[in-house]
Amino acid sequence: MKRRKLPIGIQTFREIREEEYYYVDKTPFAWRLIDEGKYYFLSRPRRFGKSLFLDTLAEIFAGNEPLFRGLYIHDKWDWGTRYPVVRISFAEGTVRDQEDLDRRIKDILRVNRETLDIKCPDVEDIAGCFAGLIRRAAEQYGRRVVVLVDEYDKPILDNLTTPETAREMRDGLRNLYSVIKGQDANIKFAFLTGVSKFSKVSLFSGLNNLYDITLSPAYGTVCGYTDQDVDTVFAPELDGLDREEIRRWYNGYRWLGDPVYNPFDILLFLANDKAYRPYWWSTGNPSFLIDLLREQPRYLPDLENYVADDIVLDSFDVDHIDLVALLWQTGYLTFAEKFTRRERLLYRLRVPNKEIQISLNELFLDYLTGRQEERSARLDAMYDSLADGDPDRLRQAMTALFASISHHNYAQGVIQRYEGYYASVVYACLASLGFQLVAEDTTNKGRVDLAILLPDKVYVIEFKVDQPGRALEQIKARRYHEKYLGQGREVYLVGISFDSEEKNILEFAWEVMSAER
Repeated sequence: MKRRKLPIGIQTFREIREEEYYYVDKTPFAWRLIDEGKYYFLSRPRRFGKSLFLDTLAEIFAGNEPLFRGLYIHDKWDWGTRYPVVRISFAEGTVRDQEDLDRRIKDILRVNRETLDIKCPDVEDIAGCFAGLIRRAAEQYGRRVVVLVDEYDKPILDNLTTPETAREMRDGLRNLYSVIKGQDANIKFAFLTGVSKFSKVSLFSGLNNLYDITLSPAYGTVCGYTDQDVDTVFAPELDGLDREEIRRWYNGYRWLGDPVYNPFDILLFLANDKAYRPYWWSTGNPSFLIDLLREQPRYLPDLENYVADDIVLDSFDVDHIDLVALLWQTGYLTFAEKFTRRERLLYRLRVPNKEIQISLNELFLDYLTGRQEERSARLDAMYDSLADGDPDRLRQAMTALFASISHHNYAQGVIQRYEGYYASVVYACLASLGFQLVAEDTTNKGRVDLAILLPDKVYVIEFKVDQPGRALEQIKARRYHEKYLGQGREVYLVGISFDSEEKNILEFAWEVMSAER
C-alpha cells in the first residue's frame, strides 16, 4: 500500500480524491441515509469531518461519478441522475448582529442563485427568496432539490456570551430553516449539521420532521476515524508506533457506536513526527466553559462519572445552557454507557481520552487557582511523588500549591460558590498529569472520593473539610481499599482534610498496604 498525502484541513471531497490524499470511505453512510430517509440532523464537535461529509453528499447528488470509483457507493448510485443542490454554510467568519446575519444569508442565497442560474425578484424577503430558490430550481432542473446546511448553529454559538444577540441569531435562523418544511414537495433530501443540539422547540419549530441521527448507533461513526480506519487506511504511516498509546491519547469519542478518533488529531500526529500533543484542543478556545462554570459551579470529579438523561443532554438553548450538555456537545465529555433505571433511559458520561483529560483539567486549574508561573514545578513534584510512592513529598507539593493561590481568587467567592473546591483543585491537578483516575469509585462498602491507578501502585484518597482524623479513618473503616488488594500493586491509603479558615491542608495521613496482601 503506497503512502499518500495527509488531508490536513481539507474539506473538499473532489480535492482529496483527485490529488490522492488518504480518504476514509464514508459513502456507506451516505448511501444508507439517502436510501432510507429524507430529512436529517447531525450534531458533532468541531473538526470531526462534518463539512467533508456534506461535500461528499453534494458530489453524489451532483452525479460526479469519477470521484467515487473504488468506493462503496459507486456501483449502487444512478450517476446519470443529477439533482440541483443548495448549500448553506455559516462556517466562515463571524456575525455580530441581526443586520450582519441578514447580509450573510442574502449573500449565501445569492451564490446559490448564481450557481443554479435562478432569478429571485425579492431578495429582501429572506424566507421568500429561499423558498423561491428551491421552487424555481425544482422547476428548472426537473428534479427535486437537495438542501445541505453546514454549521447551522455557528451564528448563535459565536454570541453565547451576549444572550440578547444570540436570541436574534436564533430567531433569524429559525426564519430561514422553517422554509425547508414548507418546501417539502420540492425537496429530495435535506441534511443539517452543527456542533450543538439546540432544542427543536427553540430553533426548529415547524421543522419537526428532522430525523436526529446524533445518537443513532447506526451512524455512530459517520464522522471520525475508527480503529479499523486507522489500521487500514493509514497503515503506511504506522510502522513502529505504539497503537495502544495512540488510543489512550486520541481515541474514545462515542455516540453509542464504536469509539472514534478525531481526524484532526490523527492527521496532525502523523504529520508532526508522531509527537503526542493536544492538537485538536489547541485549535479551539473553550474559555466560554469558564464563564459557564462561574454560573454553574460543579464538583469536578462528578463530571467524570456523570449520569445524564435526555432532558439534560437536550438542555441547550440560548436562555438555558447546561454545563454538562455543553461539555458533551463540544466533545469534552462522551458516552461510557447507556442503561435503564426505573424505566428511564440514562447515559453515563466520561472524559474521552488523555488529550482531553490533561487539557480540560489544565483549563479548570486556571479557573480554580489562577494562572501561576510556578505551578508547573509543583505539578512535576506531584507527578514524581506519586510515581515514586512518596506521599510525604505529595503533601509538600499540594500544600505549596494551595499556599500560592492568590487571595483575589478567594475574595471573588470561588470557594463559596464551589462546594467541592479543595477536592476539585486536587482532582484537576492529578488529572492534568495524565494519570488514570476513578472519581467516586464504587466498592461494596460505598464510594471512595478518588482512586489513582498506576501500573505498580494504587492511591485510594478520601477528602474532608474541617474534619481532622476522619478521612483516613473512613477509608479503613469502610475498607474502600480492599478491592485493589491482591493485584500485585502497592495500595496507598491517603486521607486529606482541609482547613476552611487557613484554606490549606489541615491533615494529610497515609498508610501503605503491600502488594502481596
